[in-house]
Amino acid sequence: MISVSLCMIVKNEEDVIASALESVRNIADEIIVIDTGSVDRTKEIAYRYTDQIYDFEWIDDFSAARNYSFSKATMDYIMWLDADDIIREEDRKKLLRLKETLQPSVDIVMLKYNTAFDNDGNPVFSYFRERLLARKRNYQWVEPIHEVIIPYGHVIYEDIAITHNKKLQRDPKRNIGIMEKLLSQGKQLSPRLKFYYARELYDNQRYEEAANMFNDFLSSKDAWYSNCIDACLNLSNTYNMLNQPDKAFDALLRSFRYGPPRAEICCAIGLRFFNQHDYKAAIFWYELASQQEIDSDDSGFHSLDCYRYQPYMQLCVCYDRIGNRGRAFYYNEKAAEIKPNDASVEYNRNYFSKNPV
Repeated sequence: MISVSLCMIVKNEEDVIASALESVRNIADEIIVIDTGSVDRTKEIAYRYTDQIYDFEWIDDFSAARNYSFSKATMDYIMWLDADDIIREEDRKKLLRLKETLQPSVDIVMLKYNTAFDNDGNPVFSYFRERLLARKRNYQWVEPIHEVIIPYGHVIYEDIAITHNKKLQRDPKRNIGIMEKLLSQGKQLSPRLKFYYARELYDNQRYEEAANMFNDFLSSKDAWYSNCIDACLNLSNTYNMLNQPDKAFDALLRSFRYGPPRAEICCAIGLRFFNQHDYKAAIFWYELASQQEIDSDDSGFHSLDCYRYQPYMQLCVCYDRIGNRGRAFYYNEKAAEIKPNDASVEYNRNYFSKNPV
């Protein structure tokens, strides 16, 4: 069985850190907490779970803090969590089994990171992150913000999820502030940071700048293909906010340069035709979306509803609009297989009961 060091960097996390540490208590063989300046009870709570708590002066560099945490690890593998992450019971069981069966030749284990959920707690937004790393490889984090470990060696993907248990709203200016501090110092952003900077510009409603930065990123030679597909979808949303629908559509089509169509792209194209009342064209794209699968090796961002539920619901409406009530009913029931308690499914069932097929 492998041994695991849990490494965390924290600051003012008294509301969430106990949940994170409790969820990993029986998985981690040692727990290392790096505090970057808490003024609340974060460290007091952490001491209930470990005595390996260290102070680190914050220098606007997440990689520096994470690398410091990794330097304290002594076990076979290093696992990292944020303070507002938890491991749900079903995933705890899977991780414990993985500890027993993981071959020492594996260097990195990629796990799902579920970050948004529907009203029933089902994940609707997910992507893979490097989560278990062989300590002997001495992996290092890079980028001061939106930090990452560049994966190399023997990398495997596992159907195990870390759940982002966000409770507090973070400062929306923090990330963009760090990036613009770098720019003010004359530093060049890597292609990956350009992608995240564009996303931050979008989130801060600076749409013209966001569009320019997404295009700048997409012209980069060394960009990850998964980020490029995400950027095309983000760029399309940006152009829609700028009321430039043709450019928004072109951005979606641009994504096909980087790989086969993702369900998120197909749904966005389907929505364009739906809004134009071209329901037959919308049906084509929504049916294509419903046929897509998430590539297990794809580290891009995934809106999980786009892979079955959303296209089924839209197909229900599209077929109803063209008078094919039978197909409309069929697709509503397909959506019900995924979300049986969904309010929209029940609404449609009531509609069909009053307007029989």
